[in-house]
Amino acid sequence: MRLFRERGYDNTTMRAIAAEAGVSVGNAYYYFKGKEFLIQGFYDRLTRDHAELTSQRLTAVPDFADRLRIAIDAWLDTAAPYHGFAAQFFRTAADPDSALSPFSAESHPARDTAVAVFRDVLDGSQLGPKVDPELDELLPDLLWLHLMVVVLYWVFDRTDDTQRTRAFVARCAPLVAKIVSLSRYRVLRPMVREAVALVREFVLPTLGARAAGAAPAGGAGEGGERTRTARGSGS
Repeated sequence: MRLFRERGYDNTTMRAIAAEAGVSVGNAYYYFKGKEFLIQGFYDRLTRDHAELTSQRLTAVPDFADRLRIAIDAWLDTAAPYHGFAAQFFRTAADPDSALSPFSAESHPARDTAVAVFRDVLDGSQLGPKVDPELDELLPDLLWLHLMVVVLYWVFDRTDDTQRTRAFVARCAPLVAKIVSLSRYRVLRPMVREAVALVREFVLPTLGARAAGAAPAGGAGEGGERTRTARGSGS
């Protein structure tokens, strides 16, 4: 990560990384097929750190909008040291065939961790038990997609301490909360179900497999069972 910051992602070779790590190039390639897989390791670490920080900050916060803002602000704080070179590998991540893409199969461990953060954001809020069951199943994935929009904005934000991104998050969180809250009213349920069907047909299939045979977070199979267990335990 230091070399990426100093030289840029494109100008940092696996040979240079191996030399800095004090190992042979062959040894480096034994563990990582290329430097994009080092970035996958970075994604995994970043999402774990984000999840831990979010969990600490969400304690005793019941309001859904506040919890959502806290979770996204925690991501911005966790990622802040890497903002300077983020745009350099974003070009590669934007390639749908790249392992660096957050939608790729290779990114599924980090994506699962991030989606689980938003499951906790929802389930720990006062709004969680009131959400339409069909929307509840998909909402953590949709909130993760919202985070991806914020990340794109953040990558190109050149304000001090990315203040414009932080203001964007502060404005968006209450709006998202209002939309989710409105979805529980009977008159809007047909629209909610249509939106859920749209996401199932066009959005979820674009995500690389989380794991062999795994269902989307909160869905059927093991993921759905985890969700039910989490709800039952009051987490």
